[in-house]
Amino acid sequence: MEERNSKFNGDLKVVRSFGFGTYIQAGGLTQSGGIVESIWKSTLKKIKSKEIEKVLILGLGGGTVAKLTRKYWPEAKIAGVDIDPMMVELGKKYLNLGGINVDIKIQDAAKSISDKFDLVIVDLYCGDKYPEKFAAENYIHLVRWHLAKGGIAVFNRLYFGDKRPEAVKFGLKLQKIFKNVEYYYPEANLMIFCYN
Repeated sequence: MEERNSKFNGDLKVVRSFGFGTYIQAGGLTQSGGIVESIWKSTLKKIKSKEIEKVLILGLGGGTVAKLTRKYWPEAKIAGVDIDPMMVELGKKYLNLGGINVDIKIQDAAKSISDKFDLVIVDLYCGDKYPEKFAAENYIHLVRWHLAKGGIAVFNRLYFGDKRPEAVKFGLKLQKIFKNVEYYYPEANLMIFCYN
């Protein structure tokens, strides 16, 4: 459908398939739409009953998580951060990101946002790479700082092949920082739920 080259995510490709609908790939890995939607749908259903008024999505991408968040918590205020304006633009053009009512900030997710949130989604991939700075303890503390009392942070890590040891190591790091940590394994991902 459309191909672009992004300085942040490399080769971006919008694909439409019969089985998965329209989705955006970066470096051959689906980032928004398609299989990513089913992974996040099953993940967010695990917290669907919680009172969520404010949501922060770090790694907005094409807006899949924003769309699902809007569906589950229709009244929530949603802020989405992404460093890649091209990814956000493709999300608006092909995945209806513009129609979801999200406060979009094009910036590095390492920059602080002066607010507290009931739900913080951390989905910070460039293709299949999880930037080192987002695995650092000081960044995890920043995410924790953004959580309101009783809030929940969900970290997405790829969980296949050589990604598994990295994801496990990351989970152990989270256990040192958050009071309560739970693991969920949809598809080839590890979703880590962290409670304040």
